[in-house]
Amino acid sequence: MSAQKLILDYVYEHETAIPDKIYLTQPIGDGKVIDYSWAQALDQSRRMATHLQGHGFAPGARIAILSKNCAHFIMAELAIWMAGYTTVAIFPTETADTVRYVLEHSEASLLFVGKLDTWEQQEPGVPAGLPRIAFPLAPANAYEGWDAAIARTGPLAGRPERAADDLAMIMYTSGSTGQPKGVMISFKAITRAAEGIAADTRSRVGPGTEGRMLSYLPLAHSFERSWVEAASLVDGGTQIYFAESLNTFLQDLQRARPTMFISVPRLWLKFQQGVFAKMPPKKLNFMLGLPILGKIVARKVLKGLGLDQVVQAGSGSAPIPADLIRWYRRLGLHLHEGYGMTEDNSYSHTSNANFSEPGYVGVPMPGVQIRLSDEGEILIKSPGQMTGYYKRPDLTAESFTPDGFFRTGDLGERRKDGLLKITGRAKELFKTAKGKYVAPAPIENLLNAHPMIELSIVSGVGQPSAYAMVVLAEELRPRVGDPSVRAEVEKALGQLLQDVNRQRPEYEHLRMIVIAGEPWSIENGCLTPTMKIKRSRIEAAVAPQIESWYASHGAVHWA
Repeated sequence: MSAQKLILDYVYEHETAIPDKIYLTQPIGDGKVIDYSWAQALDQSRRMATHLQGHGFAPGARIAILSKNCAHFIMAELAIWMAGYTTVAIFPTETADTVRYVLEHSEASLLFVGKLDTWEQQEPGVPAGLPRIAFPLAPANAYEGWDAAIARTGPLAGRPERAADDLAMIMYTSGSTGQPKGVMISFKAITRAAEGIAADTRSRVGPGTEGRMLSYLPLAHSFERSWVEAASLVDGGTQIYFAESLNTFLQDLQRARPTMFISVPRLWLKFQQGVFAKMPPKKLNFMLGLPILGKIVARKVLKGLGLDQVVQAGSGSAPIPADLIRWYRRLGLHLHEGYGMTEDNSYSHTSNANFSEPGYVGVPMPGVQIRLSDEGEILIKSPGQMTGYYKRPDLTAESFTPDGFFRTGDLGERRKDGLLKITGRAKELFKTAKGKYVAPAPIENLLNAHPMIELSIVSGVGQPSAYAMVVLAEELRPRVGDPSVRAEVEKALGQLLQDVNRQRPEYEHLRMIVIAGEPWSIENGCLTPTMKIKRSRIEAAVAPQIESWYASHGAVHWA
């Protein structure tokens, strides 16, 4: 890794060395796409940088982006950086209240409005006098348009530089508890993380190989920002495709035929359940076990998912069941789990060919230091480490040890070979009436491995024993009105309850499994924009029913 070069230096090199190479592929509807080469993308970014400077904002001014993933998100970020400013990206699914909080807290000077599904509900959260620029794919609006602005503006010349300690971005966490925190990321931190990720990826796909990725997890989140956008800006040899919509996702995936694909556990699980909806698990398992036919079936399944060209597949952002990793590997997909946080630019741990055990998140990436506190908390020092929390020096001070290690809040165990296992969140541990602490995550992983279950939480603060609440698999939910299906679900989950309890110590045994009345979603406030579960929200919603469930004798209840 270079000690001097920063992310914009890499971008200028690609602009000069590979100007005609396609970098971004944007679907625009009706199966059509627009390709942007490095030269074309940088020409647009340079023109927008000039336009932004024309507003006369102070150096380091915060410029916000509210948009789903698209080519203009990346071009806008480059424009913001070249113009001397700092990016504030807002999750495209946030409510008006959160949009207002982030814009006001960050003191944003301008807002880019992009692809959005609920802009009518979000727009009231934008302060009335805030200048706005609309991306070409934005909802209907009367704002200044990106294309019109760059058409009349000349490109910013030369190689505008930023200092290593300048703020590249403030990343607002998705807020599973309370208000989102603004994580300050310097150009040095995002560059060192991007260099490490790009080098790791190159070591897997091979030098000179053209990479292809589909960008669909929110770019406002650290995982996608670091592993897709920033790494591609450093590497230069990866083409980024974008998804048009949820309905076209499979076609978008088939178009991209990615060589690298990262996702979150919930989506890996949904892919698996989509396969099971076409072929029952027992039948698929039997066919995969046949000598020649098994390989043909496995290839067909991966091709159907659009993942047959994938050399490197990753899962992060939340724990993934070990059995799910094993299932994908049986299909021939090299799925590896990793671990990182917004506070270290998602540059912390990853599995690889030499260190890869399902249930473990891998080993430290180059330059990362780790140790466990006396309480078992994971402490990390990363080259991608944040500068601190914006306007929260108190919280910043609390979050680091005296010698500079970040307190992750995660509990873990390390093997002698360096492999790390996450055993839960310190704040998620709870005591039952028996006075023993229960760690939800390991139990939830056992539950989530079942084909009937999409999501789960384990709770039971102060109760005689813990209980689980689950969301049924998507294809199963519409059928539970049928009494025979309902009986089948109850029988299967009753058996699962026994199986899980057999694998846990007595004080962690589940009293019952409760089936959620409706799926948890971002829209109903039960999931964050990055699909993490909002436990307190769910627990509060079912609190009035808890006592009656414990009072009855059944093993499975319907909420």
